[in-house]
Amino acid sequence: MIMAPHTSNLDFYIGMLGFWSLGMEAKMLIKKEAFKPPIGFFLKKLGGVPVDRQKKTNLTVRMSSLFAEHEELIILFTPEGTRSLNPNWKKGFYYMAKEANVPIVLAFMDFKNKVAGFLPEFTPTWDEEKDFETIKRMYREANVTGKHPEMSDISASS
Repeated sequence: MIMAPHTSNLDFYIGMLGFWSLGMEAKMLIKKEAFKPPIGFFLKKLGGVPVDRQKKTNLTVRMSSLFAEHEELIILFTPEGTRSLNPNWKKGFYYMAKEANVPIVLAFMDFKNKVAGFLPEFTPTWDEEKDFETIKRMYREANVTGKHPEMSDISASS
């Protein structure tokens, strides 16, 4: 599952409340620097998985293998990879979906309209450039707005 636009630290907390209200659990890949005490303990309890962005760790293979071990599994990504403007999305979620042979669920939080939800499930064609254009277009057409629209290239108000 990916969640966009990601423009605020509030995205995490509101997203967690949303998952809990739906009775859902998700694992989230979070930069390892965020796991310093005491917050690291809570991040792990909430499903956080520390990621060392400076090293190659076979993360794609490791995380995709979790799908074989679970009947139901949500791994949540923020493909923008930062709360700053980044039109070049991280591609790990895409490679992981390919490795695990699973579709990509598109989630959103629309701060302007105070609503969150899901867009139609996306089944990749594995034409990477086309798929990323399609995913971003789906978000734009949904007219969602991040908390700080100027920090996302897909926010309706950006």
